[in-house]
Amino acid sequence: MSTLHLVNRPPERGDGLAAALRVAAPGDAVLLLEDGVYAAARGTEGATLLAGRDASVTLHVLEPDLRARGLAGRLVEDAEAVDDAGFVALAVVHGRTASWS
Repeated sequence: MSTLHLVNRPPERGDGLAAALRVAAPGDAVLLLEDGVYAAARGTEGATLLAGRDASVTLHVLEPDLRARGLAGRLVEDAEAVDDAGFVALAVVHGRTASWS
């Protein structure tokens, strides 16, 4: 069973993203939400961390949080924006969730 890793802070405010990426297994997914969406902006420390992840670990960003922070159009190439229904779908598909901050 795969895991959905929820990260709500950027690397500048905690090591949650780095920790999540260390334990993420092939087939897992990372969902950035709240201030965690800053990690997916091109040119950031978070973008560098995300570029080094296992290619089979998918990256998702919660769209309402992305828009609220003015980051639309600034995401790393392989990030997929999802709405609230997409968040629920990811949780169902992956079966387990782990929260990181």
